[in-house]
Amino acid sequence: MVSVNEPPAGTNGLVVGVDSGGSGLRIALADAVTGTVLGGRASREPVRTGPGGISAAHLLEQVLPAVRALEAPLGGRPVLAAAVGAAGMATLGDELRAELPGAFAAAWGVRRLALAADAVTAYAGALGQRPGAVVAGGTGMIALGTDLVTWRRADGWGHLLGDCGSGAWIGRAGLEAAMRAYDGRRGGSAALLGRAEKLFGPVAGLPGVLYPRTDRPAVLASFAPEVGRCAPEDPVAADILARAGAHVAEAAGAVCPAGSGALVALTGGLFRMGDPLLVPLRAALGELLPHARTVEAAGDPLAGAVALASALATGTLRLPEDPALLRLFGEGGLVAGRPPRWGPTRRVGDGRARAEAGRRETTVTQGTGHRGTEDA
Repeated sequence: MVSVNEPPAGTNGLVVGVDSGGSGLRIALADAVTGTVLGGRASREPVRTGPGGISAAHLLEQVLPAVRALEAPLGGRPVLAAAVGAAGMATLGDELRAELPGAFAAAWGVRRLALAADAVTAYAGALGQRPGAVVAGGTGMIALGTDLVTWRRADGWGHLLGDCGSGAWIGRAGLEAAMRAYDGRRGGSAALLGRAEKLFGPVAGLPGVLYPRTDRPAVLASFAPEVGRCAPEDPVAADILARAGAHVAEAAGAVCPAGSGALVALTGGLFRMGDPLLVPLRAALGELLPHARTVEAAGDPLAGAVALASALATGTLRLPEDPALLRLFGEGGLVAGRPPRWGPTRRVGDGRARAEAGRRETTVTQGTGHRGTEDA
């Protein structure tokens, strides 16, 4: 048997990368050795969820025909490996884990598959297989870090319990400042009040507009750019973004490996807000993580899925396996020369050992539902 740490015979193969999130599905076909993307497809239809979690059938309905079309002009080159990154994989991915290995083997003959949380593909796209921390920020916010032995995560708990510094958090803080100005309370912002009324109408009716919505995080996040536009001239808006930057830096600090050489990258639509957010964020990162170096994200989550698949195909995967965040399926059982790591993901703030040595049970790290963090 061939382990997933050994490259398959031949160098003319292909890999498939899939990125599934709240805004739709993206698929790439790439050269297995170089990772060069040879073609891609995108669907604006998110993969449905049902009683079994994320629907494997619906994902396959979109992925299999797309890959078939992408393969056609490439002369029958074999697919050697695939990687799927999906929002909600940790808590909603049981059906995908049960059905995709067999379905991809039947369709392409592929025997090497990675199923990952979207935070992992965001990490792989941003930093590749180097130790460090990645913050994915959009409507929500999650930080993920690794020393290439275990994973650590911080936040990503949703807009009611966390996602501090995210688009939804900034938008909610901005709307609170608008309501304070409307009431005449301290901490209000006339500038943000004006922006809120332009976007939502009279703010006295805002609770009736906002509270019944099932997409409240996205509605809150839609106000975040207004906070950014006001920040250069409005001290209240500037303070909101300074606090957001501090929250993001704290999440990165909680997951970043100790010691010199660690990298920190920011990815997602939130950080397209520019200097009003990035200037205080970089200052906070410098204070909290003087040993780490902040770098530009090399790629997005789809690039990360392709990179994972290429590493599987070439036997060079170094990122650690984890039952909630990164599951590997293939012949044999080695990952970068090590047995699969079935211990629990380390959570920030979890001071108790949650598994005894040698146990295969694990406390599953909770995901954020089948929605991505890329949209601010």
